[in-house]
Amino acid sequence: MEALIQEFDVNLVSLVFQLINFLLLLYLLNRFLFKPLLARMDERSSKIEKGLEDAEAAARDRELARAEREAAVSEARKEANEMIARANKIAEDTRNEILTEARTEAEKVTTRAREEIVAEKDRAMAEIRGQVADLALAAAGKLIRHEMDDKAQKRLVEEFLAEVKPAGSSKSARS
Repeated sequence: MEALIQEFDVNLVSLVFQLINFLLLLYLLNRFLFKPLLARMDERSSKIEKGLEDAEAAARDRELARAEREAAVSEARKEANEMIARANKIAEDTRNEILTEARTEAEKVTTRAREEIVAEKDRAMAEIRGQVADLALAAAGKLIRHEMDDKAQKRLVEEFLAEVKPAGSSKSARS
């Protein structure tokens, strides 16, 4: 080894100092430069990984929110359609109820009008019978030329009304 040292003209003391300087420099660089630099790089790497994870989580959250939003919109549409269907059914039921009430009321009015017409007809017929009976008595009195007593008048009126009623009832049956 000594031959090698002499051949290359190596100063052993200088080599030892250079080796100590190199090791000291390596220690100082490692302690003050490489460790903090590696720590910062690890920190930055972890921040980047955390940022990527956060971005993925945000993407998942956005997708989940989009799915929830679509579900909510779908549910809202479904509820709106149900509300429209209920409103249409209520409107149809109300319309049918109003029509039924109107028909019932119209039937009541028609029935009442018919009853009034029949009652008015009966009153008119009774009035006409009374007038016809009076005219018949007056005519009979002129024919007989004498005054009839009450009993005879009553008998004649009853006979006349008996003859007039069947003729009047057949007319009212035709009406």
